[in-house]
Amino acid sequence: MMDQAANLLAALGGVANIIEIEPCTTRLRSEVHDPSLVDVPALRAAGAHGVMISGHVVQVVVGPSVDTLATDLEELM
Repeated sequence: MMDQAANLLAALGGVANIIEIEPCTTRLRSEVHDPSLVDVPALRAAGAHGVMISGHVVQVVVGPSVDTLATDLEELM
């Protein structure tokens, strides 16, 4: 699961682009500095079921493994 977290982190624009990440039911909600750095095809390739971007907020639908992924992302950051 750590590989998936690393791929998601890179697709969100890397550590420097992340302001905050938090899990919510089946989604990772993240706030980013620069939404143009978010690579939606790479998020899907990393296992995202869906991606929604609204301003600087990116929601990545990952399913029931969201808590584990959020923990792995925190360790990588």
